[in-house]
Parts: sequence; structure tokens; C-alpha cells
Amino acid sequence: MIHQYKNNGYNIVLDVCSGSVHIVDELVYDVIALYEEYSKEDIIKKLPQYTVQEIKEAVSEVDELAKNGQLFTKDTYEAYIMDFKKRHTVVKALCIHAAHACNLSCRYCFAEEGEYHGKRTLLSREVGQKAIDFLIANSGDRKNLEVDFFGGEPLLNFQVIKDIVAYGRSLEEKHHKQFRFTLTTNGILLDKEIMEFVNQEMENVVLSIDGRKEVHDAMRPTPADEGSYDLIMPRFIEMANMRFEKDYYVRSTFTHNNLDFAKDVLHLADMGFQNLSLEPVVADEKAEYAITKEDLSQVLKEYDRLAKEMIRRKKEGKGFCFFHFMIDLTGGPCLAKRLSGCGAGTEYLAVTPWGDLYPCHQFVGMKEFLLGSVEEGIQNIELTDEFKLCNVYAKDQCRECFARFYCSGGCIANAYQFQGNLLGTYDIGCEMERKRVECAIMIKAALSEK
Repeated sequence: MIHQYKNNGYNIVLDVCSGSVHIVDELVYDVIALYEEYSKEDIIKKLPQYTVQEIKEAVSEVDELAKNGQLFTKDTYEAYIMDFKKRHTVVKALCIHAAHACNLSCRYCFAEEGEYHGKRTLLSREVGQKAIDFLIANSGDRKNLEVDFFGGEPLLNFQVIKDIVAYGRSLEEKHHKQFRFTLTTNGILLDKEIMEFVNQEMENVVLSIDGRKEVHDAMRPTPADEGSYDLIMPRFIEMANMRFEKDYYVRSTFTHNNLDFAKDVLHLADMGFQNLSLEPVVADEKAEYAITKEDLSQVLKEYDRLAKEMIRRKKEGKGFCFFHFMIDLTGGPCLAKRLSGCGAGTEYLAVTPWGDLYPCHQFVGMKEFLLGSVEEGIQNIELTDEFKLCNVYAKDQCRECFARFYCSGGCIANAYQFQGNLLGTYDIGCEMERKRVECAIMIKAALSEK
């Protein structure tokens, strides 16, 4: 499969199955578009604006690239991923819900202000320790394990988080494991003690803020319906400055109300944050803030605007990282990861404050997706098998999509929300992902120029 597009003055050709990217002139671009369907003689007839010799030379170049496996490469991965999915699966990551409670009232919260269709509660030390025991027992020979503290707002339960981290560290040597702890926070409770602990123990920290003050305050107010930007921005700046070479992300959400979201990304970059992520809200189309199909044209143009501005800033020595424009053209994640995604329901599970196990945090509270518990283990094997089969070849729409090896089939939870099917797709999200991939490749092209 070939994907051709033009962006910011570049003629770009992606050979989907090999991952090869070619920046070409107009002639080669036109020849590639005709190459598979027409003979050399027919191509010459269809491109009268070029000389015969020019076309012959271009066809010869394309012949060579195809011969070397850099164009028109056949897809040979389907058998691999089906065999891979039959293997015994180990759990390598948990999303531990430290708190089903929150100290903000974000208007787009899928977790119902942290309650997840249930009641407000905090994780106990005992349940948290059992979650660590479960992860060790079900991780097989895998050494590196990941635990993300999530909510609600996990820092409402800071002491228990500290206790669980200490418990995990105490077991590392005995079980030949290494824990990578991470935390997602809205920042309201960040103080000196917590920041020092996070900086010491957390491999990554995700800081939630939506950009410009007016945008953030409109969607992320306190329970008293007051803005939270002024409360958290100084704390996030201090937290980011403490991280130095350690990982952190400032994570934002954009909605129908700020389709000019590039301004929010750039605002955060101007505040000194280097690692930024901005996600589209996923909401029922009836919600006033939901992104609709009618919004897509503006959204796609906004990604183009952001990409061009990032190039300009990078060349001026003021660059920053934007998660969705980060792309590895040398291979990226392992093949299985690129074909099957996050591993929800198999390698990655969410743990509630009661110790229930769900495929991921977005399925928590949906009883039909209850897998088991940290005490009894996974009981719903049939459901696990359903998640195990999720991959780009099991989804009809993914099979013909050029971006499938970059998005890995997209978010299973979003697909289920909008199509009621684990093997469905979230079409609005797919359109945005294709544009982000195109922008990411274009940025690589622009920054590779001498």
C-alpha cells in the first residue's frame, strides 16, 4: 500500500508496509500514482507535461525502489500477529485507581468526577498491596513492570500511594522485578513534600491542564465553579523544573469550544513546558463541547498550523515535543505493539479501589467488562480472549488505512463507546490520527533539510 499526500510544499510518499518515506519531485510523485496500474508506455501518454526521457528516468527510479523493498511492499504481517496473539499473555502494567473521588469538577470527565458510575472511595493499603502481588504473580519472566496511579485525583490518597511504592520496592530484588511508577494529577494538592516524592519515585508524571487560562477554567473548574488555572500553573511549572532529564507530560484536552487548540499548545510551550500532549475530547455528540464531523475540517487545519509553527520554533532553537507528532521512522515500537496497540484487557489492566480488575480505566464501572479481582485473579477468560484478538487485521476499516501501523488500531474503549463493538473504530478519532501522522512525517522532512 502506498499513501501519497502534499503538505507544506512537500510531496510525500509513504510505503505503508515497509515504513519507507520518500520526499519526491512532482514528476516522481505523479509516476508513483500511476505505476501499479499502468505500463510505462501508458504512463508516458498520461503525463504529457513531461518529456519521454524524464518519465523513463523516473520510472527507472521507482523500479529500483520497488526492487529494494521501499515501494509497493507487500503486507506479510497478518500471519505473524495471529500467531503472536495465541501465545500465553503476561500482565505487564496496572492502572491503579488510588481514588474514586476528585477535587475538580471537569465538565467533560468520563469518570463522573472520579466516581466511575459508583460511589466516592479511596484505595486501601491492603488492596494496593494485593494489586502489586497480583502483578508480580502474573508477569511471568518479565522484569520491567509498570504501575500508574490514577483517579479521580490520586493525590487525595497520597499516603497510600507512598505505602504501595515502598511495598513494591521492597519486593523488587526478591522477585527480580523493576517497577516503573507513574502518576497522573490535576495539581491541586501538589506541595513541596509531594513534589519531592514524585520527583524521586515516579518515572513519569502527567500534569493535566488545558492550555490558556480562559480555556482551562471553562472546562476544569473547582466544585465551587471557580477556575483552577491560577492554582495549578505555578505548581506545574515548579514540578516540571524539578524533573530535569526525567519524563513528564503536560496533558491537555481540547473540545468543540477551542478548535483553535494550537494556541493552547503554544501557550503551554511559552510557559516553559517541553513535553506536551493534547487529546481531543471523546464525548457523546449531544454534548455541547463534543467534537463533531462538522468540526473536522477546522481541526485538521489546526494540526497543520501547529506543525508549521513547531518547525519554525525548532529551527529558531525554541523547539518542544508534542506527543502526537512524535514518530520513529526507523522502526518505532516492536512489531506486535504496532499491530495490536496498548494491550488493554490482556497485558494492561485497571484496578479499582475495591480490587476489581477491568480491561482499562475507561471500562471501569461497566460490569459487563469486569474481569476478576486482584485477590481471585482473572475469572472472565472469554472476555480476555476477546481483547487478545483486537488488532489491525481484525478491524475492517484498519486494513485499508495507511496509518494502521502508527495508531495500532486506535482506542478499543472509544470504538466500543461509539459502535458498541470492540472491533469497531471511532471515525472522528481516525480522521485526526491520519492527519497527525501526515504532519509528523512532514515535520521530519522539514527538519532533515540542510
